Amino acid sequence: MSRLPRLTVPGYPHHVIQRGNNRQPIVVDTDDRQRMLDELREHAQAQGVAVHAYVLMDNHLHLLVTPDAADSLPLMMQGVGRSYVRWFNRRHGRSGTLWEGRYRSTLIEAERYLLACMAYIDLNPVRAGMVAAAADYRWSSHAHLVGLRHDPLVTPHPLYWQLGNTPFARERAYADLVAAGLAPTTRQAIAGAAHSGWALGSDAFIADLQRRTERRVVKAAAGRPVGKAE
Repeated sequence: MSRLPRLTVPGYPHHVIQRGNNRQPIVVDTDDRQRMLDELREHAQAQGVAVHAYVLMDNHLHLLVTPDAADSLPLMMQGVGRSYVRWFNRRHGRSGTLWEGRYRSTLIEAERYLLACMAYIDLNPVRAGMVAAAADYRWSSHAHLVGLRHDPLVTPHPLYWQLGNTPFARERAYADLVAAGLAPTTRQAIAGAAHSGWALGSDAFIADLQRRTERRVVKAAAGRPVGKAE
C-alpha cells in the first residue's frame, strides 16, 4: 500500500527528521556542518519557516519548526536538499542521492509536547554517547536556548518565552528542563510519532487537527483499514 502524504498544517509545530542514505554521513567536517546550517537558515527565511530547535548529527538531522503556509516546509526541505547535496557532492567528488528517501515529519501539540520535543532534540548527542551534556555539542540549538551563543537559525517558540520574564530566567529554566531529561514514555512517544508520521497530542488536539485536513492524522482503530506507517 502506498504511503500517506506527509501531514503539513500551517501554524503548528512539526518535528522533522532527515537521514542519510543507508545511514551514511550527511556531513563529514566542520565546513559541511556550517554549510548545512547556512542552507537551512537561508531556505527557512525564504519560505517562512520558523526553526525552534535543531540538531545536526553525522548521518541525520532533527528540526522542530513551524511553517507559515502549507507548502513552506516542503519547499524549504526541497531547497536545502537540492542546494546542499549539489555542494556536498561537488566538494567530496561523489554523485547521486544523499538522503534516505523523503524526510519524515509529524505535528505535535505545542502545549503538551513542544518543550519536551526541544529537549529530545538537544539530547540526541547525549543519547548517542557523543557528549556528556547537551551544552557540550556544538551543532545544535541548545547553546542558543541556554544563552551560551547567538544562533541566527533559531526562532524561539512563544512557549519558550513563557519560561521566564528575563533572558536569564528563560535560559536557566530551559537548561534545567534539559538536564532533568525526559521520562521514557515521553521520549518513546516523541520518537514513535516522528517515525510514523502520526500526529502527537491529546484527544482534543487530534480532533481539532483532523478538522483542518483531509489527511488522516492518527492511525485508525483496530479493525478499520489503515495506511502503512513509515
